[in-house]
Amino acid sequence: MTQNRYTLSEHFLQMKSEMELRGFSPQTMRHYLTHLRLLEKHYAKPAPLISADELKEYLHYRVKSGISYSNINISCNAFKLFFNKVLQCNWSDDVIVRPKRLKKFPCVLSRQEILAIIDQVGYLKHKAILLTTYSSGLRISETLNLRVSDIDSKQMLIRVVQGKGGKDRFSILSQENLRVLREYWKLFRPDDFLFPGYIKGKPLSARHIQQIFQEAKAKAGILKPATVHSLRHSFATHLLDRGTDLRTIQVLLGHSDISTTVLYLHLSVKRIAAVQSPLDGGDTNA
Repeated sequence: MTQNRYTLSEHFLQMKSEMELRGFSPQTMRHYLTHLRLLEKHYAKPAPLISADELKEYLHYRVKSGISYSNINISCNAFKLFFNKVLQCNWSDDVIVRPKRLKKFPCVLSRQEILAIIDQVGYLKHKAILLTTYSSGLRISETLNLRVSDIDSKQMLIRVVQGKGGKDRFSILSQENLRVLREYWKLFRPDDFLFPGYIKGKPLSARHIQQIFQEAKAKAGILKPATVHSLRHSFATHLLDRGTDLRTIQVLLGHSDISTTVLYLHLSVKRIAAVQSPLDGGDTNA
């Protein structure tokens, strides 16, 4: 493969076209292209000129650097699509090595801890974002891409358009969240995006909200390794604690496979604590 066969724009356009054919969301396409740029930056040359050994070495470097599994997993998905579909390299899993995922439970906050964190957020817009994310179990990207028209106060629902996997769904709208959203709307008067960013026609940055959350968590004196995504995990776990069935939680979260939702059975301390040991009662001969 020679350098003059590809220009920088050519192979990126080919990658973009391949992703559009597969119906990838704009966010997924941005992530994949970012990982391709990081690879090029690491070797200071266009991706089509990178060898199988170099790619394998790069993935090993990222693992040794302590990059999260989810981040490396996205890299692997991006590289499989680019090298095997766009460039037709047909490299095996021995080249694009996906590390084994460590099975760690996600961090869950109590309702009191979540409210303590949100109480530390002084700016109403940021407070409304975090409250909406928790009370409806949304991903932060889903919250930030909400439109004013997605809030259905008559049916008490929030419409999530093109969530993960390009799926539309509905989630619940709490009375308290609606009260805060109405207060927020009266003050800010958004007309398209519910939480518009600093650039007209663009939503707020998720990174900015992560920073706000971490600062508020520190002020609240909470030491758990929680992130904004912990609000979604907490939503699901709290619903399970209150007796909501797994199938309903699966629909609210937008999980394609209920096996993903089953994780919350492990996180529901109340359900585990309510189980009685066979040593403590019951007829063992029954």
